[in-house]
Amino acid sequence: MSVGVLGAGAFGTALAIVLAGAGRPVTLWAREGAAEMQAARENARRLPGPRFPEGLRATGDLSEAAAAGTLLLAVPMQRLRPLAERHAAALADRPLVACCKGVELGTTLGPAGVLAEVVPEAPRAVLTGPSFAADIAAGLPTALTLACAEPDLGARLQAQLSTPTLRLYRTEDVTGAELGGALKNVIAIACGAAMGAGLGASARAALMTRGFAEMNRMAQALGAAPATLAGLSGFGDLVLTCTSEGSRNYRFGMGLAESRANSTEADGTVEGAATARAAAERARRLGVEMPITEAVVAVLDGRMALNEAMETLLARPLREE
Repeated sequence: MSVGVLGAGAFGTALAIVLAGAGRPVTLWAREGAAEMQAARENARRLPGPRFPEGLRATGDLSEAAAAGTLLLAVPMQRLRPLAERHAAALADRPLVACCKGVELGTTLGPAGVLAEVVPEAPRAVLTGPSFAADIAAGLPTALTLACAEPDLGARLQAQLSTPTLRLYRTEDVTGAELGGALKNVIAIACGAAMGAGLGASARAALMTRGFAEMNRMAQALGAAPATLAGLSGFGDLVLTCTSEGSRNYRFGMGLAESRANSTEADGTVEGAATARAAAERARRLGVEMPITEAVVAVLDGRMALNEAMETLLARPLREE
């Protein structure tokens, strides 16, 4: 079955490349630069290097990509609703797989919740987990979580979107998979800030561990299964994102510590910045304690310097683990 990928950022391009390389007909929609990509057989701006397989076609006409049998929505979380609203008619009658990680500002919904509001008649799933676009496009082994509340649809999508190098594990716990992929970006900002401030790998390990506890508290408050957070979409993604400068969120955190301006928060590619604010708001409503998330928001909003945030976390009451 054909696949349409809506969004030609690094991750969307990588998915298009690996799926086309495995013999699926793939159409990649780009908001700009599609003709250049099609001619050069490469996304030189977002993912330079990997070549487009023969079965991959880039287009600037969304209706062409949306005519495929399955659609992967690979746009930043805060842009998902505007895209879905603008093209709701084209998205309504085929499976939609959200490939973004985050929590929407204002509604505090995840990607599946946004799609349920905008195109409720469309079958939907979420693709998430530990991955870097360059690894996927290079054909390096990668395992992801495919979350779908409908078992039969999930099984069909798992078979369609798995390749010899991209292995998908299926779950029906959409809430858990979404939250793992979203909240780990917040912890990655904190870990990057700690490393950028010279606090060391032991401090990073502590932030990852306590951050994982925060992720679990929120997920369980929303009815997710703890096992989901212990899998690829939670723990697996947390480890990758908090330990590698290949992560935008980790690099952003390092930039905060080094007082470097970073425009990527404004353009939406640092998903953890918006997610931190949305998650903190939801946690307050639910009465869930998330001190690391709150500290990240305080630093982002300029209400607290980084050293103050770290001191606040270290001064929390001693307790059993």
